[in-house]
Amino acid sequence: MKIISKVLMLMVVVAFIGCAGQSGGGSTASVVSSSKALSITSPATLSNVSSPLQVCMATNGYTVEPAKNGVNAGKGHHHLLIDVPLPWNLSKPIGKDGNHVHMGDGSKCKTLELAKGQHTIRALFAQGNHVPYNPAVSDGITVFVTHVK
Repeated sequence: MKIISKVLMLMVVVAFIGCAGQSGGGSTASVVSSSKALSITSPATLSNVSSPLQVCMATNGYTVEPAKNGVNAGKGHHHLLIDVPLPWNLSKPIGKDGNHVHMGDGSKCKTLELAKGQHTIRALFAQGNHVPYNPAVSDGITVFVTHVK
């Protein structure tokens, strides 16, 4: 029985090495997969960007819907926090001002106008009543605005 186990293990290792050497048919496309509940998909963190810029998010395990649909488990909408930290009290609705952008229409992308310089953009997912999930469903990036149109 030990010999059969060793032979099977050797076959698995050889198969794995053989598959690892495959080129995938020459495709240059790549698929980005994330197990994070919320990801900012563009722009990339630490990138140089022009303003206005489009910020896009993707969710994993949560459904994006308009705020008018109310509070529904596992569903909600995005907020963008510009150059401010995440709220310390996640039981209160997210404010709405120049640093807190609501995306209550259920959109996944938002165009922002930012001044030249470094900016931190945080996406925060919240329920229909604008109260964030707790623990926070969030992602953040830093961008460098080098040109303003």
